[in-house]
Amino acid sequence: MVRLPVLRFAFPSWPWVITVGYLIILLFLPIAALLSQTFSLSADEFWAIATAPIAISAYRVTFITALGAALLNGLMGTIIAWVLVRYEFPGRKFVDAALDLPFALPTAVAGLLLATLYSENGWMGQLFAPFGIKIAFTRLGVWVAMVFISLPFIVRTVQPVLQELEPEVEEAASSLGASPGQTFWRIILPPLFPSILTGMALGFSRAVGEYGSVVIVSSGIPFRDLIAPVLIFQRLEQYDYSGASVIGIVLLAIALLLLLTINRLQQWGQRYAG
Repeated sequence: MVRLPVLRFAFPSWPWVITVGYLIILLFLPIAALLSQTFSLSADEFWAIATAPIAISAYRVTFITALGAALLNGLMGTIIAWVLVRYEFPGRKFVDAALDLPFALPTAVAGLLLATLYSENGWMGQLFAPFGIKIAFTRLGVWVAMVFISLPFIVRTVQPVLQELEPEVEEAASSLGASPGQTFWRIILPPLFPSILTGMALGFSRAVGEYGSVVIVSSGIPFRDLIAPVLIFQRLEQYDYSGASVIGIVLLAIALLLLLTINRLQQWGQRYAG
């Protein structure tokens, strides 16, 4: 007599159940709730809200300003990481710890500090006022806030890679007649480049979602310095939950694309390191 195989069902382990349940509650349910706010809208209505002139202006201010902050921090963050790793100077550990201040500082406090510092009567703002340059409560102030909150991402991404670089390779290149410039461009920069791009992508995504500091240091005027997160809050104040959800979904879609880009950059860096 032929015996049929007994099917055995393996019940998932408790860590697996806890992980999935935790992700459903804290990640997937909020996303589903956001999407559900737009179910009452037709495709034409959704598109009209997402591409309204005020929304397009907010996207433009948000992404162009965040890109400008990421580009500056890509350069300056790499230089700062280089100095912290390659040089010994008094107060180096203090500077290294202070770089994490934008992580620990409440964003509203950061906005208050920047608005006070860069106002026309502030310590920095009064230096630019005679030249007709106004920073606080302008788009330039939004850019300064984004630079401030995104700088640690680049430094903390590049710093470990610099620490792992072997000085013997640079010494060998120098002994073979390579100039300092050639050593940097051909020996040091290639392994650093993926981490620089990853840090810039992380800083860019952080700047795109910034609200607390920007809402204080900007005027929030449409078609001037209004960013998408502030536009969402303004829609909520007007009880336009569907309109706020549409703008949020657009930002969510772009954030997912950024995450995919960051993951590809990290995979590229790992392949390069391997």
